Amino acid sequence: MRAIQMLMAAMALGACAALPEHAPERVVEPRAFEGTAPRGPALLRQAMEAGHRAARAGAGLPPLAWDPALARDAQGYADMLATTRRFEHSPQPRGVPEQGENLWTGTRGAYRYAEMAGHWVAEKRDYVPGILPAVSRTGQFGDVGHYTQIMWRTTERFGCAEASSAKDDYVVCRYVPAGNIPGQRAF
Repeated sequence: MRAIQMLMAAMALGACAALPEHAPERVVEPRAFEGTAPRGPALLRQAMEAGHRAARAGAGLPPLAWDPALARDAQGYADMLATTRRFEHSPQPRGVPEQGENLWTGTRGAYRYAEMAGHWVAEKRDYVPGILPAVSRTGQFGDVGHYTQIMWRTTERFGCAEASSAKDDYVVCRYVPAGNIPGQRAF
């Protein structure tokens, strides 16, 4: 009898968890400033170029060139992410030549573009030199994958774009030649 009561209670809890009013609350990050972060393609480009250039210069790597065609490809995918509200990498392969990709999402208007690039570059804290994928002090390549794509020694060009849903901003950057190739060193 006790087992049946426990089973019924578990079923009731499971049913409750499926109801929308029991879904986890949306987390809205605290803002480092008042109002909404400035937006626009020119500001995005400026911040992404500056963030990428500074990170690469710190390792003695040449700056990446901005590529309008890659920015257009990134815009198409950013628009799709904002429309579907899904956050996942685009299918492989991407473009010819194949493109690398970095993604970012966060509460709409809560982050400046420099902060977005800074989140990727901050992965440096967990990066350890080595052969991919064994380049993270956490043991998880995903903890450094944005950083290694930015720093990939053979990458020459990139382009980024942003799109927004009602609640979130989505930023996509595309890179050529693609980085993060297993069995190789990032830089």
